[in-house]
Amino acid sequence: MLGVGSLRRGRRSAAFAAVMVMLAGALLGVGVTAAGAATVDPNAWYVLVNRNSGKVLDVSGVSTSDGAQLHQWSRADSGNQQFQFVDSGGGYYRVKARHSGKVLDVYNFSTADGANIVQWTDHNTTNQQFRLADSPDGHVRLLNRNSGKAVEVQGGSTADGGRVVQYADHGGTNQQWQLVPVTSAPGGALPSSFQWSSSGVLAGPKPDAQHPGALAVKDFTVVRHNNQWVVYATTASPSGWGLVNYNFGDWSQAAAAPHTYLDTASAIGPGYRAAPQLFHFAPQNLWYLVYQTAPPTYSTSTNPADPRSWSAPRTFIAQEPPIVTQNKGDGQWIDFWVICDSANCYLFFSDDNGHIYRAQTTMANFPNGFGNTQIVLSDAKYALFEATNVYKVAGANQYLLIQEAIGANGRYFRSFTSSSLTGTWTPLAATESNPFAGKNNVTFPGGVWTHDISHGELVRASNDQTLTINPCHLQYVYQGMAPGSGGDYLKLPWRMGLLTQTNSTC
Repeated sequence: MLGVGSLRRGRRSAAFAAVMVMLAGALLGVGVTAAGAATVDPNAWYVLVNRNSGKVLDVSGVSTSDGAQLHQWSRADSGNQQFQFVDSGGGYYRVKARHSGKVLDVYNFSTADGANIVQWTDHNTTNQQFRLADSPDGHVRLLNRNSGKAVEVQGGSTADGGRVVQYADHGGTNQQWQLVPVTSAPGGALPSSFQWSSSGVLAGPKPDAQHPGALAVKDFTVVRHNNQWVVYATTASPSGWGLVNYNFGDWSQAAAAPHTYLDTASAIGPGYRAAPQLFHFAPQNLWYLVYQTAPPTYSTSTNPADPRSWSAPRTFIAQEPPIVTQNKGDGQWIDFWVICDSANCYLFFSDDNGHIYRAQTTMANFPNGFGNTQIVLSDAKYALFEATNVYKVAGANQYLLIQEAIGANGRYFRSFTSSSLTGTWTPLAATESNPFAGKNNVTFPGGVWTHDISHGELVRASNDQTLTINPCHLQYVYQGMAPGSGGDYLKLPWRMGLLTQTNSTC
């Protein structure tokens, strides 16, 4: 999806480079201006809008960690898109992110073109200091004190996720930023009703020699990692359930992405494996893939994009808790989901019989020690069926829980909110007529291809264990199937689709 290098790449002679700079200036209507003394208000917070793309500077994933990548994203005025200029003297400033308190940093003091711009704890070192150089029409360039190079969107990308790097100062529009003051703290809230627009079918099954009967892909989990969407899903065939991975740069590339089956490619191995969840557990710097083998199971890796890297399965809880056995009826222990706050980690799950459960352990003891299993929500069998998802809402003291239900018009999601992961869950958009997502609030510009909005995952703003979502930019990767499909659940033709919210409050 992203270009490489800069608007200009490769080794060139100084004379040729100079000609190219002048030509670029002529074509773009800009030129390299003298580095003037642009001024800022050190008490103000700013959104930095890139002149080329119209998108804003953004700390990837709302991360608060050292080393988090800066990229561009659609404007939401969230805390990870607001920056303050802290005076370092001599006309230089540190650029501090509002949500983390950390500052822009040229990684590892690099002086090379293409070096990443990240956030880091404020040390007031020269690789964290930037000078504002005037550009036309009120825009500025940010020139690093250590390298003398400018902050730019790599390759002139106009896409969400375009990487922010340093590059020789040539005055291109991808190096020009408009500083827009924001007058209030980060906002954005979940609405009381949702509206969505759906893509067409993005991806389907890809049988291979070892999996000739693959009929469906479903139960998606997705993260953005190294400028790629990394997807793990359940694959269905007459022989049973398994796990598959595919990675791609842009949603339009999902259908062409090759599939890797984890039963033959990794230590996860063969057998019943389904309903994956992927996240990065920051305290251990490990990626966890959570899935069901009957009990809640996990594998770990240092590289989520490499499906061959996962460790052999281990269980969070080896035996079904008595409270589940007593309440599941003809259902099953199913669909496991991990989320953590600052002190504890919680394992949510369902039973296909109207109950949502929660077990917990401490952050320090994770992944061991899950216990104290409780029922946190109860309803009729099909009103709280399966596919529990729980998220932290960025910029708010709020968590969002969504759960799949089966109604008169197909499968849909209900939603609930709470101020804590151990608190009471209050209905938000929780009926078939006013669902979180379902037939009644999803439009299909390209034509209706499903009546079911089923098991998947919200696109997160953070890949870590907090599972943070941006309420200003909600997207949901889901499974749907052709209307009229029926019969054996194992043979249903589930496909991947993407919902994008159309009634954001931001």
